[in-house]
Amino acid sequence: MTTDATDTTSTSPTSRQIWTRSRGVLLFLVVLIAAGVAIAAVRSGQQHGRLDPRSADGPGSRAVAELLKDQGIDTRVVTTLDEASAATGPDTTLLVVTPDLLTPSQQEALRAAMVPSGGRTVLIAPGPPSLGILAPGVRADSPAPISARAPQCALPAAERAGKADIGGERYASEGPLGTVGCYPSKGLPTLLTVKDPGDGDTVLLGSPDILYNERLDKEGNASLALQLLGSRPHLVWYLPSLSDESAADGSGEEGGESSLGELIPSGWLWGTLQLFIAALLAAVWRARRLGPLVTERLPVAIRASEATEGRARLYRKANARDRAASTLRSATRTRLALLLGIAPADAHTPDALLPSVSTRLTADDRDLRALLFGPAPTDDAALLRLADQLDALEREVRTS
Repeated sequence: MTTDATDTTSTSPTSRQIWTRSRGVLLFLVVLIAAGVAIAAVRSGQQHGRLDPRSADGPGSRAVAELLKDQGIDTRVVTTLDEASAATGPDTTLLVVTPDLLTPSQQEALRAAMVPSGGRTVLIAPGPPSLGILAPGVRADSPAPISARAPQCALPAAERAGKADIGGERYASEGPLGTVGCYPSKGLPTLLTVKDPGDGDTVLLGSPDILYNERLDKEGNASLALQLLGSRPHLVWYLPSLSDESAADGSGEEGGESSLGELIPSGWLWGTLQLFIAALLAAVWRARRLGPLVTERLPVAIRASEATEGRARLYRKANARDRAASTLRSATRTRLALLLGIAPADAHTPDALLPSVSTRLTADDRDLRALLFGPAPTDDAALLRLADQLDALEREVRTS
């Protein structure tokens, strides 16, 4: 048995080779991350979102906010229900950008604040989720495409504006008198004003296009937007936020909290089930057939030294000194038994092997039990010493 570590060859890549192979990929990842950070930093300062009066992007509404400012209208942006409710009043227009995103409890609180205020409330594209509470007696019909439409109504603001790019939700009023519908599509208006029980009113705008920066200069969009939002000296621009604490209060059924399963859309659950079934079928399709093992000839001949070196690398990678030491000792005991004429069945029995080995050694003070049946080495150096000692013992027995 040869244990000289200096004679072994290693095919493991060095750190320099690993760096040479991977530096191209690392460089690409660094450039990609840097580009992403730079783009995010450049664009984050100007983009605020759709219908945001601070955004100069196409779907933003900074242009209409600036025009209102030039007319002396004070515009204030709020993101919570408490701020929006507290700002209502007879001299205030409350613009609610996405009323359908409000929870039922938020809609009820907003309705309770806007009705007695005597001001104007403008709801952008409200649909069935919000109409029942924010505009009782009004229902939404199938949406209409966005196009330049004539007012066809007696609303002064619409008459002065003329044609405007509007569409989206169409509304039908089933409540009392005091509603005016404009810009109809197939007989139903896409802009509806409803008289509130107080002195105020509620405006239902079927689509937000007349407020976009990119469409404000088309048709009579600017005129209609300024008249709807500038009828009072103060404008409160309500952008509902997911961080609003009021969204979590009473959002579940009967004021309770919704479970995680209730919050997940049914489509996601069915999709997950289908993916699980597909993965199960793929596993069954690709699984190995049960049956007896079949021996096959290796496509190439592997040298014993290469197999030994590969097995040693696996032991070293797994830090399995106990398994390596057990393999070395077992192989040495088997060869010693053949040299001493001991039955292979007794080769791994200390009482049968050790006396025979002792008789072949001269004036030896080695602890043969610890050498051949002892504990596993504690480190790599001890494992190398064990291999040297086993090799020396076998050589001595063979030549004695």
